[in-house]
Amino acid sequence: MTLRMKLMIAALALLPLAACNTKDALEAGGSVDEGNFGNPTMMNQLAMMNEGDATQMLGHRFASDVDTTVNFEFNSSQLSADAMATLSRQASWIKRFPEVKFSVYGYTDRVGTEAYNKGLGLRRAKAVVAYLIGQGISGSRLQALVSYGETRPVVDTQAPEVRNRRAVTGVSGFARGYTGLLNGKYAAIIMREYIDSATRVHPVNTNVKSAISSGG
Repeated sequence: MTLRMKLMIAALALLPLAACNTKDALEAGGSVDEGNFGNPTMMNQLAMMNEGDATQMLGHRFASDVDTTVNFEFNSSQLSADAMATLSRQASWIKRFPEVKFSVYGYTDRVGTEAYNKGLGLRRAKAVVAYLIGQGISGSRLQALVSYGETRPVVDTQAPEVRNRRAVTGVSGFARGYTGLLNGKYAAIIMREYIDSATRVHPVNTNVKSAISSGG
């Protein structure tokens, strides 16, 4: 996949979602189109980026759209119901951008030895990867399994701490050699996202339907 195509994909991912208007229901695609399709300023800015910058910006978009972190019980790599719900939302986002690759990082709290916790962090990362694969994500797009064990806590404490017992999913780059059906065409990328938006539940339309069905 060429750098030009990567930058085009990044441009699409960075298009801000349209703000919800409580008075007017938007047409399909309204959550994508803010008049920015082919915006020359945006494209010129992205054209000056290298792949690392584009990856970082996509990572910010991913983190703003979904929760990137799941937490675990003490000394466990078992996914809870809440964790699986979070990972399902991650998988839905990931499926929308088949050109993008991801890494999963495992962490622990500081109870136990450093060596044991590094292995536990890796088991947690593997549990997340296995779940995402089960949701239809190709294992080739989950680029790396990394364990930081107890070395990067969210909360600096020696006590058991659930916020430190976590696995984090992040954008790591672009799939090499990706061809897909887009053939490097910016318009085709936009059309894919536009059509996909028609299948999403729009909050304004949903509220309107709810008000009609429930009466005044």
